[in-house]
Amino acid sequence: MSRKQYTTDLTDTEWVIIEPMIPKEKQGGRPREQDMREITNAVMYILRAGCAWNLLPHDFPKYKTVYHYFREWRIDGTWKRIHGTIRERVREQAGRNKQPTAGIIDSQTVKMGNQGGDCGFDGGKLTKGRKRHLMVDVLGLVLGCFVHKASIQDRDGAKLVFTRFNRLFPCIQKVWADGGYRGKLVEWVSVFINWTLEIVKRPRDQKGFKVLPWRWIVERTFGWLNKYRRLSKDYEYLTETSETMIYISMTHLMLKRLAKGASP
Repeated sequence: MSRKQYTTDLTDTEWVIIEPMIPKEKQGGRPREQDMREITNAVMYILRAGCAWNLLPHDFPKYKTVYHYFREWRIDGTWKRIHGTIRERVREQAGRNKQPTAGIIDSQTVKMGNQGGDCGFDGGKLTKGRKRHLMVDVLGLVLGCFVHKASIQDRDGAKLVFTRFNRLFPCIQKVWADGGYRGKLVEWVSVFINWTLEIVKRPRDQKGFKVLPWRWIVERTFGWLNKYRRLSKDYEYLTETSETMIYISMTHLMLKRLAKGASP
């Protein structure tokens, strides 16, 4: 690397971990001219700095080239595969099985930029934009995310999340959620997903702030993701791109944890 290093760049240890998961050069095509490590570093910079693609510093590869690989790896599922593999390794490093047996679900409403795309109004938060639905494990690692317009209620959004991810996590038995998911959804999850949805209620006599069991874990995950300025709003036209940004941000966080554990 001939340029000055950015704080968002992958370390040598982190690159050794992720490099085998990067798609290989296609047979019969033009030889790659770009360094895949620099492409990955550029995407991490976009996420952490929160800048537009065309404001990428000039010592990275051209922004159109970086975006080409970002988009290609979104479409073919590379980013999700990398995220899933890293998550399993972090869980093993923490002494847990690859497959989780429990999860926590919650949503976050965020405003949008001026890019257009699916948008709605969250009457509870009085915010126009989108909702990010996250399901995490007990370590706070993202199991799955679903981004949709903010006008969809939490209970309806949760059905989309559970339907999308229940087959990917066959060992899950219980999911915790806050009071926004109470009602008929509890029975629906039991009948159609075969999971137990447990509502963590706030004590009626509670005054002021208090950490509630299990719910704090997913709230902490949202806090981790808020460190990535690209996620301060939803700047993406496609909700699929918004979801990819979340997966990459979480991958960056987990890589640091995994590399730290691998260091002598």
